[in-house]
Amino acid sequence: MSTLLKVDNIHVYYGAIHAIKGISFEVNEGEIVTLIGANGAGKSTTLNTVAGLLKPREGSITLEGKSLLGIPVHKLVSRGMALCPEGRRIFQQMTVRENLEMGGYSRPAEEIDASMADVFSRFPRLKEREKQIAGTLSGGEQQMLAMGRALMSKPKLLMLDEPSMGLAPILVEQIFDIIKELHEAGTTILLVEQNAQMALSIADRAYVLGTGSITMSGNAADVLADDRVRAAYLGG
Repeated sequence: MSTLLKVDNIHVYYGAIHAIKGISFEVNEGEIVTLIGANGAGKSTTLNTVAGLLKPREGSITLEGKSLLGIPVHKLVSRGMALCPEGRRIFQQMTVRENLEMGGYSRPAEEIDASMADVFSRFPRLKEREKQIAGTLSGGEQQMLAMGRALMSKPKLLMLDEPSMGLAPILVEQIFDIIKELHEAGTTILLVEQNAQMALSIADRAYVLGTGSITMSGNAADVLADDRVRAAYLGG
């Protein structure tokens, strides 16, 4: 199994605040890797740094062995990375279809329709609401749209930041079923998620973050069974 993403000893600061303190991890092709941890542990900061939205002061980030540092964010999409951000960040005033077209901006025009058809096959609800203004969708539908928009670029690595946030339990299950389906179809996924139980139940491997550092890592099933993790994140 080849390494797709490698993050080595990154340090990230917000002004004088040392938010990420030497984190290293990797994602192999075909895996779901999850980062779990409490609020403020640095999960989203780590993901945003990998996505190029934040710049590390030290360390390296490579995709397929090629450095991502210093590359403009919009060009990282062409390299094969897509981020489904925390809070969804869809284009509220645009239609569902227009949001998806924005996700495919880096693709050749002749491939857009095929990508759109693929997204609609995975998310039939979006097909039903193709011409609807995105801001009028339910929370679950907006999350599906954000994921569909990320998939429009045919990413080698799909990064999901808190996909279950603010959703009812039944919708959380639907979103995680979709993540599992994407994985089974061959998508490599880096998942940041506060719902540790759900994340660890579908992931291959896991890294536990505590205040900017990795405190534990390993097979997701082993991390899920660890008493310390259960006490800290799963209610005992």
